Amino acid sequence: MALVRILYASEHHSTQEIASRIGTRLRTHGHHVDVRSLTSALGGQGLPRVDAFVMGSAVHDGAWLPTAEAAVLAGAEELRGLPVWMFSVGMSAALPRLLRLLADRAVQPRVAALVDAVHPLEHRRFSGVIRREHLDRKGAVLFRLLGCRYGDHRDWAAVDAWADDIARQLTALPPLSLAD
Repeated sequence: MALVRILYASEHHSTQEIASRIGTRLRTHGHHVDVRSLTSALGGQGLPRVDAFVMGSAVHDGAWLPTAEAAVLAGAEELRGLPVWMFSVGMSAALPRLLRLLADRAVQPRVAALVDAVHPLEHRRFSGVIRREHLDRKGAVLFRLLGCRYGDHRDWAAVDAWADDIARQLTALPPLSLAD
């Protein structure tokens, strides 16, 4: 079974909880999993010796959190060619239907640049949690004017299905010499 490092960047714990859920799911498939903060794990020491990575960040203003974005760009050359899956956590499910459809189809250039830099096997987008206290006054007013809804918008079935798919792909990968 594979040794998988799951790395996350989370401001309000929603992305951290998704990363933990992916880790739990991969463990049920027999994989060895280590879940930790993306910035502490890629903070300039080089990549740890593992078989695969799953990396995710909260998305604010169309980009991964700044420290996560910088860490991934700094490690992109090493990550390229390794089994990597990436996920982004935003708030599209909090939007009214029409805006949600537009947001789900929109390209976020800074996130796309990260994906292009790393070449993951897959990049998935999930919705997270949005609460009033997460927004400043101006943001809260705009949020309400747009007809958005506060709450926990995570689709745990989708997260579980994606983790199960990753587990199947990990099992099919040829053994790597990284974990030796």
